[in-house]
Amino acid sequence: MEMNLPNKLTMARVIMIPVFLLVLLSGVVPQPINRYIAVIIFMVASFTDYLDGHLARKYNLVTNFGKFMDPLADKLLVAAALISMVELGDIAAWIVIIIISREFIITGFRLIALEANVVIAASWWGKTKTVSQMAMIIIVLSGVDNIFGQILIYASAMLTIISGVDYIVKNIKVLKG
Repeated sequence: MEMNLPNKLTMARVIMIPVFLLVLLSGVVPQPINRYIAVIIFMVASFTDYLDGHLARKYNLVTNFGKFMDPLADKLLVAAALISMVELGDIAAWIVIIIISREFIITGFRLIALEANVVIAASWWGKTKTVSQMAMIIIVLSGVDNIFGQILIYASAMLTIISGVDYIVKNIKVLKG
């Protein structure tokens, strides 16, 4: 299978995850420079998420590989960043557990829907949740230890819960079979 540009961007995002982790956690890059470089890597990876989706839709390059791999790459990137932030003492583990649990629940919910030939598109709440999580990761990893970072952490947790409930409530018929 030949890879189109959106799929190459998705794979680039996956490849950036271990680079992000190496820079942030390994000690290869001295502190606090490691955080700034890791934030830049995270921002580039996050931008590929926007770009690959935009290009795939605009040029009709949507593939089954992209449908599967793009959301997986996003979840891996965010989970890697959040778990790293727990290691660094930047965020409470319980918040990360809420965020990652929601991703597992909604992914499972989407698989059940897919078996019923129902496609659950990303909602406004889901997109807002993603933007808030990415902004929170960038701000907090940057080392900005202020009230704004804390507000973003709790806002991301709340949007994660709201978006998860929204997906389930709007598509509860999928569970009823």
